[in-house]
Amino acid sequence: MACDWLLVDGSSMIFRAFYGSKTTIDGPGGMQVNAIGGFFDRLGRLIRQRMPRRLAIADDFAWRPGWRVELIETYKSHRVAEPVPGGLEPQIPVIRAILEAVGVDIVGVDEYEAEDVIATWSRLAEGTIEISSGDRDLFALVEDPRVCVLYPEKSGLSVIDESEVTRRYGIPGRRYADFAILRGDPSDGLPGLKGVGAVTAAGMIRQHGDIAGILRERQLRDADREYLESAMRVVPPVTDLPIELPAGRRNAYPVDRAAMQELAGRFGAVESCARLLAALRVSSGATDA
Repeated sequence: MACDWLLVDGSSMIFRAFYGSKTTIDGPGGMQVNAIGGFFDRLGRLIRQRMPRRLAIADDFAWRPGWRVELIETYKSHRVAEPVPGGLEPQIPVIRAILEAVGVDIVGVDEYEAEDVIATWSRLAEGTIEISSGDRDLFALVEDPRVCVLYPEKSGLSVIDESEVTRRYGIPGRRYADFAILRGDPSDGLPGLKGVGAVTAAGMIRQHGDIAGILRERQLRDADREYLESAMRVVPPVTDLPIELPAGRRNAYPVDRAAMQELAGRFGAVESCARLLAALRVSSGATDA
C-alpha cells in the first residue's frame, strides 16, 4: 500500500550509489560521475517500489556534529580516519543541484545530520511514513502502524517495524536507541557499557524499560553513569529542529527543465533522470512540465 510520506536519508543513498555503481569518468575534466547516475537510478526504483504520495530527502550538513563529539569524543570517529572519498566529494553538490531542478525537496541543517532532519519531519508529518536509510539509528523512530524503516540488505529492502526490531534484538520496538547505547556500536563510535553485549543489553531494557530506568534503578559506576547520561543526548535523533515540513510533491516535474537537462547532460545522467521523472509522475499523479 502506498505511504503518505517517503523520507530518504540522502547521504546514505549517495554513499550506496557511489560504492555500488561501476566507476565512470564521463564528467567535465575527467570527473567521476558514477554516484550521480547511480543515485537517481536508486531513487527512481525506490519510488516505483513504494509509490509514496509525498517525498523529501534529508541531507547531512555535518558528518560529525561538534556538539555530539563534545559529549562523546569517539562519536563517529571513523569519519575522521575515512573522510568522503575524493571521487565522491565533487558529485554531491551536482546531485543536490539536479534534485532542485527536478523539484525534489532536499533539506539539511547546519551542525545536524540527516537522521535529525528525518526525525523532525516524522514528528511533523501526518499519515504513514516510510524512512529509507542504511543507518540503524533510525530504527529508534519506528512506530506501529505509522512509521517504518526501509533498510537495505543483501536480500533487498527489509521493512523494519516494531515487531521486526523485537525479533532482531529482543527489545520493545521503540527502544533501539537505548539498546545501541548499552551494547555499543563501532560504526557510530559508541563504546557501550563494559562487559555488556547484545543479550545483556536487551535484558537490561526489558527489566528497566529504558536508559532513564537503568539510571534510576541500578547501581552504576560513575564513569558508566556519565556515559549513559551523555549518550542519551547524543544517540537518539533530534526531533525538534527549527524546520518546516516541505511540500513533498509538485504538480508537474521538472520544475526547471533547462537546468535539469543541462546538468544531466553534462554529468551523464540523462537516462537516470528520465526514469526518475517518470516514477515521480506516476507516484504523485503529477504532469510533465
